[in-house]
Amino acid sequence: MTATTSTPDRAPARASGRVLPSPVTGQELVLVGVIAVLWVALTIFTPAFLSANSIQSLLVRLAPVGIMAIGMTCVIITAGIDISIAATLMVCAVVIAKLLTLTSMGAVPIILISMALGCFLGLINGLLIAYGRVPAIIITFGTANIFLFIGLRIFNSQTVNGIPSTLGFLSPGSAGRIFGVPYAFILMVVLVALAWVYLRHFPGGRHLYAIGDDEQAAELAGVNVRRHVLSAYALMGLLVGLAACVTIAAGTSTLDQSVGQGQELATIAAVVIGGTSVMGGRGSVLGSVLGALLVQTVATGVTQLDWPTQLTDLFVGIFILVAVGGDLVRERYARTSQ
Repeated sequence: MTATTSTPDRAPARASGRVLPSPVTGQELVLVGVIAVLWVALTIFTPAFLSANSIQSLLVRLAPVGIMAIGMTCVIITAGIDISIAATLMVCAVVIAKLLTLTSMGAVPIILISMALGCFLGLINGLLIAYGRVPAIIITFGTANIFLFIGLRIFNSQTVNGIPSTLGFLSPGSAGRIFGVPYAFILMVVLVALAWVYLRHFPGGRHLYAIGDDEQAAELAGVNVRRHVLSAYALMGLLVGLAACVTIAAGTSTLDQSVGQGQELATIAAVVIGGTSVMGGRGSVLGSVLGALLVQTVATGVTQLDWPTQLTDLFVGIFILVAVGGDLVRERYARTSQ
């Protein structure tokens, strides 16, 4: 596995007597460059791309994936994975949609309920993975099917209609923007900043890297591995619950059973493209959000250029292969240079 603390992409910076990796990695700079080139190209070939409505729509679609990418980054840093998030999002979304239609609850309790429900489902994953010592992909594949069944049962083969605009401040409409910037995007940026600081400057964040780099060594060093793994999956679920609220707000007054479909692939793709090692021990939320922005930019470009939508999957697949290939090359280089 690769170690973030021992093989930074750039020269380390010293802070508070400790040596820290560079705040911005080489892969993140490459992503910024690729996104900039894409934006310039799309502006040339489809000038409507840079219109206010187009950018605002892109940022709103980016928000839920970016929020979930924060949790997925923490999970993959520990050498885990969570493929149940689409089903978790469905459960949270249908529950709060029904609460919105059947009660007069305000936005705050609705958001708290969604986050608590997501956190509970994440805790189920975390408990089974941390204490059952079963590979994460097996556990989350199983729970994904269970959560999906629960969500479909709550839907009861019917759409949820007449959803009120209680969460309108997170919508793409005028009520969901300040100075033209969507509140949902601002919320994502704040969460990314908090996660970036935590992973970089707090012991709990550094322990996640240590677990992903070498779990046994981390345990011998006194790190409570089970507790940190459990907390990573609980955080993942909590953020999925929050993303469900953004998804509801960004949609129409009707919710159907396709909600959340494909979100696990989009989130994992964003994190991997952003430079988080699938082997654990290295990654950053900044890179993950840039990866999500790249994926959303490609999707928007394909739509506005009137190309077949399948090309989005093709381009994202190429980006994933390039990112994973680069990760393997870096790992091999690190091993041979030791």
